[in-house]
Amino acid sequence: MLKIAPSILSADFAVLGAECADVQRAGADLLHVDVMDGMFVPNISLGIPVIKSLRRATDMFLDVHLMIEKPVRYAEAFCRAGADLVNFHVEADTQENTLRAIELVRAQGQKTGVTLKPKTPAEAVKPYLGLVDLILIMTVEPGFGGQSFMHDMLPKIRAVRELIDVCAPGTELEVDGGIDGTTALLVTEAGANVLVAGSAVFGKTDRAAAIREIRDNAVI
Repeated sequence: MLKIAPSILSADFAVLGAECADVQRAGADLLHVDVMDGMFVPNISLGIPVIKSLRRATDMFLDVHLMIEKPVRYAEAFCRAGADLVNFHVEADTQENTLRAIELVRAQGQKTGVTLKPKTPAEAVKPYLGLVDLILIMTVEPGFGGQSFMHDMLPKIRAVRELIDVCAPGTELEVDGGIDGTTALLVTEAGANVLVAGSAVFGKTDRAAAIREIRDNAVI
C-alpha cells in the first residue's frame, strides 16, 4: 500500500496545527517529523515539546525520524511524547545501542524503524530485519529540506527491497529526499511504498493536487 508522508520540516511552524490539518484533508496518510540535534546532522530542528503539542493537535500517525547522536537516550521520551513510530539512524550509535533503542520503543507499544544515510550500504539493515516495522533510505544528505533527489540511491532501494522480501516481508520501505511527482515513479518502481515529501507538498498552494500527483505517478 502506497503512503504519502508530508514532512513538517517544510511546513509553516507559526501555524503548524493548521498546516497538519490541511495536508490531512488533502489526502496525506501520515506525517513525517524530522528531529535534528546539530551534531549528527548540521542543523537543529524540533524536539520533544513540539511532538507533544503536535500530538494534541492531530490524530495523524506521527513518523518521527531521529537525526540525533545516541538516540537510545531519548527513545522512550519520544514514545511518551506521542510518536507512533520512532526511527533511528544506524550510523548514530553502536549496533548494540540501536538494538536496545528498538527494544525500548517496542516495549512502549510503538512501531520502530532504522534509517540509512546515502553512503551507508544496503547490507547495514541486516541486523535489524524482523525487528523493525520500517526501513528508511535517505535519497538526499540528511539535515536540510529542499535538496535534489540522488538518483544513485535507486540501486540501494532495490537491494533493501530484496532483503525485506526475503527476510522480513511486511516491513515498509520509506524514502526521504527530493520526492515529487517525477521521482515517485522511480522510487516505487525500485520498491519503496512510503514516500516522504516536504516542499513538494507543503510548498504548494494546492496540496491536494500535489499529493494526488505523487500518488498517481507512483507504481505500487
